Amino acid sequence: MKFTNLGLAPELQRAISDSGYVEMTPVQQKGIVAARRKKDLLVNAQTGTGKTAAFALPILQMMLDAPKPNVSASPRALILSPTRELAEQLGTTIQGYAKYTELSVQAVYGGVKMGGQKSKLTEGVDVLIATPGRLLEHLSLNNLNLTNIEWVVLDEADRMLDMGFLTDVQTILQHASQKHQTLLYSATSSPAVNELSHKILHNHSVIKIDKLNTTAATVTHSMYPVEESRKIELFKRLLKQHNWFQVMVFTSTKQQADALMAALKKAKVNAAVCHGDKSQGYRKRVIADFKSAKLQVLISTDVAARGLDIQGLDHVINFNLPYLPEDYVHRIGRTGRAGNTGEAISFVSREEENTVAKIERLINSKIKRVNQPGFEVSNRVSLLKSAQRRAGAGRSNKATATQISIQKVQKQKNKKAKR
Repeated sequence: MKFTNLGLAPELQRAISDSGYVEMTPVQQKGIVAARRKKDLLVNAQTGTGKTAAFALPILQMMLDAPKPNVSASPRALILSPTRELAEQLGTTIQGYAKYTELSVQAVYGGVKMGGQKSKLTEGVDVLIATPGRLLEHLSLNNLNLTNIEWVVLDEADRMLDMGFLTDVQTILQHASQKHQTLLYSATSSPAVNELSHKILHNHSVIKIDKLNTTAATVTHSMYPVEESRKIELFKRLLKQHNWFQVMVFTSTKQQADALMAALKKAKVNAAVCHGDKSQGYRKRVIADFKSAKLQVLISTDVAARGLDIQGLDHVINFNLPYLPEDYVHRIGRTGRAGNTGEAISFVSREEENTVAKIERLINSKIKRVNQPGFEVSNRVSLLKSAQRRAGAGRSNKATATQISIQKVQKQKNKKAKR
């Protein structure tokens, strides 16, 4: 189904054409139509499926259908986002959709000064995108009034719950108008998400796109067994061997990210690192440089695992496997988007073998094992058997030593008895 079949306002249709959109994705086709019927929705859709347009376009269209004067510090639509990176991206994307209209779009998030955000809110905002923490700050300072809210969107609701924002979300909704349409979007389905949906949605419809917790069919998966201490060496070898033009690397900790960055800098590889210790301005510049192909390698912790849309990204490297198997899906969702092919490569130490099995069960697919010459490592099963044999031998030797000691004591007793 084409966007031209939706009957959207000419201003929106023009912006859609500028974005290069022609055919709707499944979540757009189902989500836009259902939202325009003013139904509450619970939508399960993976990242990279076009869900931003699925909730933003119907809201913008309904605003154009029922225009209202702009009111200071009183938005008509609220979109909650778990991270400032995603909030910023949502702001840019939705502003693009609304650029030929008179509707105003603003994103507020932590890491920047409150004063500039307060000024924008005072001027009046139709669509407000916000992280829960920063929104509560504005509410506590009376910089914002949510009593006229007509639409509330929870984007990446599962992530918000994982990050402990449940209480914040519930507090925010208490400030909102009782009569509003709620759209809850989640990449995964979980008991916590279902419980939240029953608390905040009314007579809602459920939309499920594709099989949950699956990866795009356009992404190939492979893993390289390697000692933890040799992962940096392996990455540099593969980077040179395959001449990767642009690659995103995910680490589990900031220390791992910094160590890899230092090694690449020494090797004169054009790279940058993105994690929580870096300022918002720095992270924004780094991501922009990576998108514009000024950087060959972007190293990141999971702060950038969701909501980051990079056109033509061919390779995602899991330098370390994530703690939660679901985060593997979110990380590699940066590649293989919009029908393009991509490659997800994981460096797996012996200690991470169990996590591989969990990920394979989640994505319902085996991950190809690739042995890089010079980096061979014994598999975990053989190591366990070897350890068991050593332990058994140790117990046997200990038992033998004990028996010898007993025999010596007995001989000494016999000698004494003869005397």
